[in-house]
Amino acid sequence: MRVSKKAMAEHHQAIVSAAARLFREEGIGRTSVAEVMQAAGLTHGGFYRHFDSKEALVAEAVTAAFDEFVEWLASRKEKNGAGDAVATFSERYLSDAHFKRPGQGCPIPTFGIDLAREDQDARKPFAEGVERLVAALADGMRGNSRQRRAAAMRRLATLAGAIVIARAVDRELAAEVLAACRGPESEKV
Repeated sequence: MRVSKKAMAEHHQAIVSAAARLFREEGIGRTSVAEVMQAAGLTHGGFYRHFDSKEALVAEAVTAAFDEFVEWLASRKEKNGAGDAVATFSERYLSDAHFKRPGQGCPIPTFGIDLAREDQDARKPFAEGVERLVAALADGMRGNSRQRRAAAMRRLATLAGAIVIARAVDRELAAEVLAACRGPESEKV
């Protein structure tokens, strides 16, 4: 049975979305193509009608995960200004919800470690995503363009590092790490 182009596009998006979530939750290496296809509600056999390899799916999933964050920042900036977008992004990043739900979270703490062990081609979509996120954050920073970029990189590294550490330690230390990075106003995890 032939599938329409619209259905193929919908299936493709469902696969990418499922992969972006599962790869962030379980890790790229620990998630099989069969698990991604099942999560997308499709059969394993249809995978190669959409992708040449798991690596091709990883590239699209990484890009899609970064798109979520860059688009959220752009939308918030349009509504409330760049400074508010960065401040709110930082608050949300260090929130309990982001900490507890890596599948919907930033791709940096989840994909970074997996992709650091891969070749340059595999890391390219990740590097491009980081660049886009840094550029979006830099809009809300003070100073000249070089200073804003450096400030955005520091902010992003602090946020991502806090989540990596918090997810890898016990709840008490996690709460302390997140509180130290978000400020004194909240210490619960």
